[in-house]
Amino acid sequence: MTGEFSILHRDGKARLGRLHLRSGAVTTPLFMPVATRATVRLVPAWSVADLGFEVLLSNTYHLLLRPGPERVAKQGGLARFHGFPKGTLTDSGGFQVMSLGARFNESGARFRNVYDGSWVDLTPEGAVEAQRLIGADVAMVLDVCTQLPAPQPVVAANTALSVRWAERAKRAKEPDGQLQFGIVQGGVDLALRRSSALEIAEIGFDGYAIGGLAVGETPVATLEAVGAACAILPSDRPRYLMGVGDPYLLSHAIGLGVDMFDCVSPTRIGRHGVALTASGKMKIKAPRFAADGRPLDESCGCPVCQRVSRDFLNHLAHADPVSLGFYLGMHNLAFQMGLIRQARAAIESKTMGIFLRRIEEVWSPEAKGSGD
Repeated sequence: MTGEFSILHRDGKARLGRLHLRSGAVTTPLFMPVATRATVRLVPAWSVADLGFEVLLSNTYHLLLRPGPERVAKQGGLARFHGFPKGTLTDSGGFQVMSLGARFNESGARFRNVYDGSWVDLTPEGAVEAQRLIGADVAMVLDVCTQLPAPQPVVAANTALSVRWAERAKRAKEPDGQLQFGIVQGGVDLALRRSSALEIAEIGFDGYAIGGLAVGETPVATLEAVGAACAILPSDRPRYLMGVGDPYLLSHAIGLGVDMFDCVSPTRIGRHGVALTASGKMKIKAPRFAADGRPLDESCGCPVCQRVSRDFLNHLAHADPVSLGFYLGMHNLAFQMGLIRQARAAIESKTMGIFLRRIEEVWSPEAKGSGD
């Protein structure tokens, strides 16, 4: 049944589960690569699926402006439009609206179109309708994402407005099989996080996102806010930490009971010549990798590590950075999928403590992974 969420294994607060979307069932914890404008930069959607990912995220803000929800709908919805054969999710655009300096009021958000400079008005109801047309399996409510640090009264006001917008979004939602997730806000104020989680849960959604984090606060503050929200949110619904892909934060958030993640970082840092490896981040442009015939990551079996050397990738860093972005994007996504699989295995075998200690050794803020 669409929307059904079953927990198959637990280890402490960590959960291994199955979420039923209208396109099919997916396994959690899961990570969603970001196809902002309906494509993952430099990596085709089918290649993302081949790596094992089951859900791809696209951005309502960008699709609203170009090519437009109606155009996506005419092609049969988002999955057919971009060619990803599995699940899809659209975020509401709240983060992008925030980053563009939008004007917020009770009715909605007003911002400049990045393509032609015209003013665009987006309401909670408008975000629901746009995502209905786009046709993703999961749609997010419109929220107010606050850049941190911010004064407490500003965070409190934005959090309260997000709750009122969520109520309107819930009323506007049609029973069409598309899941709708509410979003918890509150910055790093733990009392605000708890009250927001309680109010959003009382509205009643198919799943719950924790938004407005990894936007300037410390990792410790991030995880404290995640823990505060997870303690309140319903245990029988999926929980989604928005915009987080860092191995340290992702792994520890799984340990706190989070089921879903997304982030642009694996492919973004790849376009800047940085690879994720079992021993940390690797800047492949460094002179020491010239004439190094080893795979990028000797513990990785991804298509890149099976086929090309560090020497070749170092050459691309100087000769063809765009092609390098494809290779490192593929590898970094494979690394991220591997991390998720390790977490799932740890939950099933009840070895999350060992898994998290391994993560700490390489990826904690204090650790200095060699990347080599």
